[in-house]
Amino acid sequence: MAAIALAVRMDSPGPALHWSSRVGRYNALFKMPKFRTMKTGAPNVATHLLTDPDAWITPLGRFLRRTSLDELPQLWSVLVGDMSLVGPRPALFNQDDLVALRTAAGVEALRPGVTGWAQINGRDDLPNTDKARLDADYLARRGLVLDVRIIAITLVAAFSGRGVRH
Repeated sequence: MAAIALAVRMDSPGPALHWSSRVGRYNALFKMPKFRTMKTGAPNVATHLLTDPDAWITPLGRFLRRTSLDELPQLWSVLVGDMSLVGPRPALFNQDDLVALRTAAGVEALRPGVTGWAQINGRDDLPNTDKARLDADYLARRGLVLDVRIIAITLVAAFSGRGVRH
């Protein structure tokens, strides 16, 4: 991770890590780290909401996103108890629609995960209604066997870049 942090710093001006406000368990906000993949000064919204996301993503950032290596610092959030390895992806602080759908389904009781059922079934390609439905499905079916399956599929998907739009 130190090599990635150094590469991020060399790729573009700014810090190696980006800390974003995310919605955690019981809809409490927490700060989640990721390797910075966008230029400093980028708008603080989901990448798909930007008019021209490619104008903000750094060259190294594109690779880190495609391989999901930008997600590695989230292991810190797992260590401090804000996240688990498997669970619904933590929503951005301003994704009120997704938070409302998850809350209605009882999913807010789960600790958010580095990866999850919705991520391996579509990742960025899913509308929020489908993400919430898959998160509710995970809530009903969660267990060690499913978690191991999700982690295994995640590792394959991470290196193939499947489901990543930006």
